[in-house]
Amino acid sequence: MFAHFSLPDVPDVARRTVSSVLVAALAALVAGFAFDKALVGVGACVGLALGTLNFRMIGNSVAKVSASEDENKRRPLAINTLGRLGIITAITIGLLFASKSVGFGALFGLLAFQVILLANVARSMAKAGPMTSVDDVINANVVEDGVRPAQARPALDTPDDTPGGG
Repeated sequence: MFAHFSLPDVPDVARRTVSSVLVAALAALVAGFAFDKALVGVGACVGLALGTLNFRMIGNSVAKVSASEDENKRRPLAINTLGRLGIITAITIGLLFASKSVGFGALFGLLAFQVILLANVARSMAKAGPMTSVDDVINANVVEDGVRPAQARPALDTPDDTPGGG
C-alpha cells in the first residue's frame, strides 16, 4: 500500500500535520471557551500535544535504530513504542482521574491527532498518483523483504478412501 509513498514525502506530511494540529488546538481552545467547557479545550490541546510529541519521538527512534549496527532492529523499536504508548496512556488515565473534562478532552485530542495524520498521509499518497494493484504490492513486499512464499507441505498420511475407514 505504501509502495509509492516516497521518503521525501515524510517531511511534508510532518510539516502539514504539525501545522494542522496547531490550528486544531487553537480551534479546541476557542470552542472550549465559547461553549463554557474550557477544560475540555485544554484537554484537547494536551492530547494534540501528546500526539505530536509521540510523532516526533517515532522519527527520532527510527533514525537512532537505523543508525545502530544491531541486527535485530524490530526489538528496540517495539520496546520504544511500548514505552511511549504506555507513558501516553498513563498520562491520559491520570488526567481522567484528575478531571473528567480534561481527560476526555485529551482523549479527543489524541483521536484528532490520528485523524489529522491519516488525512495528511492519504493526501500525500493521493498526490503520488494511482496505486498499483494489490497483487503488485503483495509481490513487491515479498521480494523486498526477502521472504519466499511457503510451499505446501505434503500430507502425513494418504487419505483413506475406503468406506468405514478400514
